[in-house]
Amino acid sequence: MQVDFANLKLTALINAYSAVNIPLLAMITPRVLELTENRSVVRVRLDRRTRNHLGVMYFGALAMGAELSIALKAIDAINKSGKRIDFIFKDFSVEFLKRADGHTHFVCEEAAAVDQLIQRACSSAERFDKTFNGYAFVPTASPDPVAKYTLTLSVKNRSIKKM
Repeated sequence: MQVDFANLKLTALINAYSAVNIPLLAMITPRVLELTENRSVVRVRLDRRTRNHLGVMYFGALAMGAELSIALKAIDAINKSGKRIDFIFKDFSVEFLKRADGHTHFVCEEAAAVDQLIQRACSSAERFDKTFNGYAFVPTASPDPVAKYTLTLSVKNRSIKKM
């Protein structure tokens, strides 16, 4: 197995930032598996911290993995821009299809659109919103999704003062 040092570095940055600013996210120790121009993939392990009383992934862990799969590209684009851009999720919708009974991968195949949203925010003081889709699956069980989700990302450039 080949180690991707860029993903390892990004995983360490996400977990270090989370330890200070988002402790709940740090508790599930997500791992970046892939971040390209078009796709981002995050893994959340099924363990005692993420498992519910039925032995499947807890709703809160599923929600954090879904959020991070989209936020990952936003974080990367904001860091590359050098601008002070804030982001938040306005809404979240999920359709649970099966039980997540193993380590779960969260996939966003709209990473290019996330990057475009951040680039748009770089040159304006306006707030921009866009809805993104993703899905989660348990690779050891099946390539079929266990959940499909939609989140609306809201971004605003804080380094430009509105007149």
